[in-house]
Amino acid sequence: MSKKILVIRFSSIGDIVLTTPVIRCLRLQLDAEIHFLTKPAFAGIVLANPHVSKVITLTDPFEKMAMMLKSENYDYIIDLHHNLRSGRIKLALKSPSASFRKLNFEKWLMVNLKVNKLPDVHIVDRYLDTVKSLGVINDGKGLDFFIPENKKIDVHQVLNVQPLQYTAIVIGAAHATKCLTAAQIASLADMIDMPVILLGGKQEISKAEEIISRSGKGNIISACGQFDIFQSASILQQAAHIISHDTGLMHIAAALQKSQHVVWGNTIPQFGMYPYYGDKQTHQPWHSFEIDISCRPCSKLGYPKCPKDHFRCMLDQDLKAIAEVVNDSRS
Repeated sequence: MSKKILVIRFSSIGDIVLTTPVIRCLRLQLDAEIHFLTKPAFAGIVLANPHVSKVITLTDPFEKMAMMLKSENYDYIIDLHHNLRSGRIKLALKSPSASFRKLNFEKWLMVNLKVNKLPDVHIVDRYLDTVKSLGVINDGKGLDFFIPENKKIDVHQVLNVQPLQYTAIVIGAAHATKCLTAAQIASLADMIDMPVILLGGKQEISKAEEIISRSGKGNIISACGQFDIFQSASILQQAAHIISHDTGLMHIAAALQKSQHVVWGNTIPQFGMYPYYGDKQTHQPWHSFEIDISCRPCSKLGYPKCPKDHFRCMLDQDLKAIAEVVNDSRS
């Protein structure tokens, strides 16, 4: 009889994509029935995953949700969020559980004292350590991201570009200190030898408009705010080159096995959340662009603006070097 397992990860897009190797390995190696608990805003991503049997959304009142979860009689709970709320859920359900070990103290040391006690281990491998006691091992297949057929974009028809003949630039992130400025992206786009598609949500529409207005190139197209996460992933999948920041679409690009050029601002790859390709990675599947500056990292997440008011971690980026790598790359 197969086991029924509840996986908990409330947010966000990138973090949920990073849990997909755990979901797949639990499902296939244990023949388990996987239920996934997340916030309503992220349920759609998990619903598209064929390895998940049921998606449950975090709702109020807590007591009603807990009663519903308890009725499922889970054999095991895998807590990949590990905060007070997930702890409260585990306490209410009383099923055997395993919790992801966060590195809050190690990150605090790195951010505040610049003392690096962070393990040289990707967060995916640390997620998988959480289920090691169940006999689950890393299958080496990397991340999963499933694009429904009705969400796949015909880029020629919709954006007037040919597949594998454009560069996609992910222009936003959850925090401004993770991103190149509009002026920088306009300059960078002008140096790229092919059409450029700008990707982002509704919150990036005005930034995309500024990029286009600043650019002297005629073939920059904004896809910001026009497409959902699956459609944006479809556009990434058909790009010849991808320039991204430390954001959810960076992880989706890795799940799609797309090489990419990642520009880092206030965060660092050493936090363990860089692009993850599993054993399928080709030679040098991603390039990292970072500025070595004493105040970096200034946060494990980010800020609306540079706390020191100079923003050198982004403003000192060599845009010409980024463009040269893109122009010299082959899809």
